[in-house]
Amino acid sequence: MNIMWLKYAAEVAKCGSFSAAAKNLFMSQPNLSRAIKELESFLGITIFDRSAKGIALTAQGEEFMHYAKSILSQVDQIENMYSKGTQTIRFLISVPRASYISAAFAAFSQKVSREKHIEFFYKETNTFRSIQNILEADYRLGIIRFESTFDKYFYDKLEQNNLHYEPLTEFRYKIIMNENNPLASKETLRLADLKDQTIIAHADPYVPSLPVSFVKKHELQEEAPKRIYVFERASQFELLAANTDMYMWVSSVPETTLRRYSLVQKNCSENKRIYKDVLIYKEGYTLTDIDKLFIEELHASIAR
Repeated sequence: MNIMWLKYAAEVAKCGSFSAAAKNLFMSQPNLSRAIKELESFLGITIFDRSAKGIALTAQGEEFMHYAKSILSQVDQIENMYSKGTQTIRFLISVPRASYISAAFAAFSQKVSREKHIEFFYKETNTFRSIQNILEADYRLGIIRFESTFDKYFYDKLEQNNLHYEPLTEFRYKIIMNENNPLASKETLRLADLKDQTIIAHADPYVPSLPVSFVKKHELQEEAPKRIYVFERASQFELLAANTDMYMWVSSVPETTLRRYSLVQKNCSENKRIYKDVLIYKEGYTLTDIDKLFIEELHASIAR
């Protein structure tokens, strides 16, 4: 397949007309139309519906453009990597929002040679998207988190998608709050203690292929009547630092982070659920030296 066909189709889809696309591509409209017809004939599909009102992508065209854009993005990356005579090392990872992981990433970033051309992509997201990023995007590593009740579901899903997995750590969630919170003086908390407090929760913890009501029952504290949903880790810490009537469930937070935001960390006597963090990557993928360095820092952070 001619890569230029993909570029032509992408430009037509973006412009919404052959004439505008041809102008942007510095070619004649008849030549562009002929190239698109050759592409459609080669694939055996109709990419664009043509009418007096203009053009629109067909259902097959929408599907085709999804893959075409992905291929063109990779072509651009290759050109950028090698056109300047230097190779850019790319490190991409999707992770849950966890302070011990971000601490490992910070330590890892300090150890990478400053003389190398390197790009970091550190994506904090939910388990489903971490898996999706490895299967459909350029991400090489991922860390997923799930409650032990879902062991079979997730391990089966990983094996079905030919993903290698390595358990990293198991833990029970703890509670963090402002050091001036009235509950901060208690050694151990109970759920009833939290009834008048506002919980900070992440807005995207759910796995779409499981019923939301089922996951919510297992993943979130039902007793909390007041909630603030956030997507960024910085937002959650700023909220806790500014308010003495809020709390959040977390995996263990490093002492340096607690001190930075004037927070305390507490156990909850009624919390018995075990959670797991698992490292994943494609079967057959060979870990690079950069990958190994990050995993080394990750294990060091867990040990601390």
